[in-house]
Amino acid sequence: MIEVSGLAKMFKVRTRLTRRRGDRWRPWRFGSDRADSGRHVWAVSDVHFRAENGQILGLLGPNGAGKTTSLRMLAGLISPDAGTLQVDGIDVTRRRADALSRMGVLSDAHGLYPRLTARENIAYFAALRGLDRGATDVRIENLAELFDMRRLLDRRTEGFSQGERMKTALARALVHDPANIVLDEPTNGLDVVATRSLRETLRYLRSPEGGAKCIVFSSHIMQEVERLCDRVVVVSQGRTVADGDVDTLMASTGEADFEEAFVKLAFPDPTGRERRERRTDRPQA
Repeated sequence: MIEVSGLAKMFKVRTRLTRRRGDRWRPWRFGSDRADSGRHVWAVSDVHFRAENGQILGLLGPNGAGKTTSLRMLAGLISPDAGTLQVDGIDVTRRRADALSRMGVLSDAHGLYPRLTARENIAYFAALRGLDRGATDVRIENLAELFDMRRLLDRRTEGFSQGERMKTALARALVHDPANIVLDEPTNGLDVVATRSLRETLRYLRSPEGGAKCIVFSSHIMQEVERLCDRVVVVSQGRTVADGDVDTLMASTGEADFEEAFVKLAFPDPTGRERRERRTDRPQA
């Protein structure tokens, strides 16, 4: 189970002052006493959700809504400025290693080592997780069967297709058989066949036969979320703005189409356009 509450993260944005000489504007160089020290913006201001075991939770929002930043904090890659993150009751910020041992994380950049085979990529991460050689070999064979990737195991990953890279990266993330799985837009760049294969795999992992995993699935594609997820959390402008199953969210907006419901929830501006500016003060929850 994954619980996120009151999550917030602020970043410093460097800006540059200008001065006018005659009719021309000239930038001041960074490092000078006239260079602006920058301003602070809230990439995430109040994200909260709870993902249960045996459930796929969709984290849905437009580009720039704060989904990836939230998942990076959950994965322990960056520290939050406020809020709590717990994995099976373990605080990520205080016990990062223990929390990560309970998670398998697939980021938006798969990051395979191109000179290694798929088997070697997976085995390397198994070693980082503390698995011995015997356990690693068993897990690789099980994952190869699950993802239908036996023919890929002893090929170098350089030159792999998007679908082949996704399978290898997902197998690498699951090599230690984690109870919780975090996927950041895993269908990006995949064709229809690879997307269907991933969807079937996630449904299996959610099932009792697949271990009743807790799965958090980030996307900005409404159709994927509608077809796959048991519950949906909508994030907009760094905040959680809705939480419920697809039918509940459509009912709350009075819409019969999920895409229309999403637009109403994610873009409160009646023009349907997201505000591009981020507030420099943290919005109140």
